[in-house]
Amino acid sequence: MAALVAQIAENLAQVRGRIAEAAARSGRSADEITLLAVTKYVGTAEVRALVAAGCSLLGENRPQELWEKAEALSELPVRWHLVGHLQRNKVRRTLPLVEMIESVDGPRLVAAIDRIAGELSRRLPILLEVNVSGEPAKHGFEPAALEASLEELAGWGNVEIRGLMCMAGLEGGPEAARGDFARLRHLWGRLRGRCPAGIVLDELSMGMSSDYEVAIEEGATIVRIGSALFRGVL
Repeated sequence: MAALVAQIAENLAQVRGRIAEAAARSGRSADEITLLAVTKYVGTAEVRALVAAGCSLLGENRPQELWEKAEALSELPVRWHLVGHLQRNKVRRTLPLVEMIESVDGPRLVAAIDRIAGELSRRLPILLEVNVSGEPAKHGFEPAALEASLEELAGWGNVEIRGLMCMAGLEGGPEAARGDFARLRHLWGRLRGRCPAGIVLDELSMGMSSDYEVAIEEGATIVRIGSALFRGVL
């Protein structure tokens, strides 16, 4: 366990250093960037080592994986975000376990989260996922549809819309991803300028292990890092 913690702590330090460098290049402080550690494909031993190394804000792609890990690690002081696709029939079991859902991809899911959050007497922060790459296989609001839906989305009382999220296209590497990140940032800027009451777009979640430095340069406030934290242990 000590060797595992040491390796993950080294990876974490490297990632934090690169976050700080990318933030400086974009004229910001590293304190303005939230590192969300994505635990997809790793087991509880690796997650425990990550927490021991000093990272306790965790994200999961699959609701079922989140349920299992949250139960197995319930004694640890961790906070969970869901960052993958959420079906409406999994909302009820997921909501009590998370402090944010970053991947809300349509009005019907917003409505389902709002209804169940109300039943649980809580107000849940969410991010709206936007399909900026236009890839048919990706989930998310179409940019134009999101702009048209903003007033409607402001009408829900048990969700707190805090920002936008995207996944870059699969092809082309970090510089191709930059275009997707820039498109989300421009949309974010337009929407922030005319937000209805009840919506505060403070967060911009974009960038993963392969392209998070570019995402920071393009304005990300949250980066979702998985494999870079677990190099040498998988």
